[in-house]
Amino acid sequence: MSARISVIGAGISGLAAAVALERAGHHVSVIEQRTDTGAGSGISLWPNALAALDQIGLGDSVRDAGGRVTAGAIRWRDGTWVRRPSVRRIVDALGEPLVVVRRSRLTDILREALPAGTVRTGLAATRVSVGASSVRITLSDGEVRESDAVVGADGVNSVLARTLNGPLRTRYVGYTAWRGIAAHPLDPELGGETLGPGTQVGHVPLGPDHTYWFATERTAEGGSAPGGEHAYLTAKVADWADPIPRLVATTDPGDLLRNDLYDRARAARWSDGRAVLIGDAAHPMRPHLGQGGCQGIEDAAILARFLELADDVPTAFERFEAFRKPRVGMLVREAQTLGRIVNVRPAVLSGLAGRATALIPERMVTAHLAWIAAGSAFVLPTAADLAR
Repeated sequence: MSARISVIGAGISGLAAAVALERAGHHVSVIEQRTDTGAGSGISLWPNALAALDQIGLGDSVRDAGGRVTAGAIRWRDGTWVRRPSVRRIVDALGEPLVVVRRSRLTDILREALPAGTVRTGLAATRVSVGASSVRITLSDGEVRESDAVVGADGVNSVLARTLNGPLRTRYVGYTAWRGIAAHPLDPELGGETLGPGTQVGHVPLGPDHTYWFATERTAEGGSAPGGEHAYLTAKVADWADPIPRLVATTDPGDLLRNDLYDRARAARWSDGRAVLIGDAAHPMRPHLGQGGCQGIEDAAILARFLELADDVPTAFERFEAFRKPRVGMLVREAQTLGRIVNVRPAVLSGLAGRATALIPERMVTAHLAWIAAGSAFVLPTAADLAR
């Protein structure tokens, strides 16, 4: 079965889906509202996402473009260890290192794998009409595009998600996140997290000379630091153990990103006939498991496989939804729970909770991590999954 498929959204999930579908023999076009699709800092790709990228033929290209994380340690802000695992912990538990790559480089790799002209930017999908035999997409320039199917990869505020589900409320979760890339190398042993009361800082090597880092803090929605975000973070982590102050200091203030975090009401329906949702459009996820982008890449490879297995588009999309919901649903709930713990009030309670993770046996932690993120956690559907 070969189909004309429109993908709404040229983020990581949308581009990965376009590559997977194109290589499965479909004619794909991608619509993207933004004109600059290379923005962003870094992204951590766990072995489950790398296995999905292998499936669409891009795993090694992504591995070659990024840095490696093999341990995954946790420290307190004064430098004391909360969890100090073996330097080969991730490799031993998950099969290979976690790869950290610039988002812009990842999207470049995905776009370069598509035929020229596949992606059109500066166009928003304003309306989607799903019919029995085709889909009509009205674009912001007035064009009406007709396809055999549509894939909604247009994020939390997805037009297609609301077409399939009606209004979906978004809610500020109570904390914001900063992300940056520091011009400073990171000792591989320190790749992981540093915790303080009500604050979480993640840091992973991005090649030999740079470090990707993020920080979260509970604060009012829509806020901004009067003296600038860089100055605020510099003061906040001034007494934290190295390398945290140095990471902030060596980050270009102009490249520092601040984004409030939101939950969205659950999309009860991911598919309807010739329309399907993937990535954040289907299942927005808080960042605490590092699986948001990874699950979108899994979606892409698995969706393409269902279209290979099924005789028609509606069946493929329906079985994709049934196959993916159990795994992704559990990860969404776990990420939400972790976020609430890290940002619980008063802040001293979040500090106690963070320190308490040291009491969890390492074998339990690594076994659970393997279920989430090992290469073997990525499972392609079979004909039996189509028949269920």
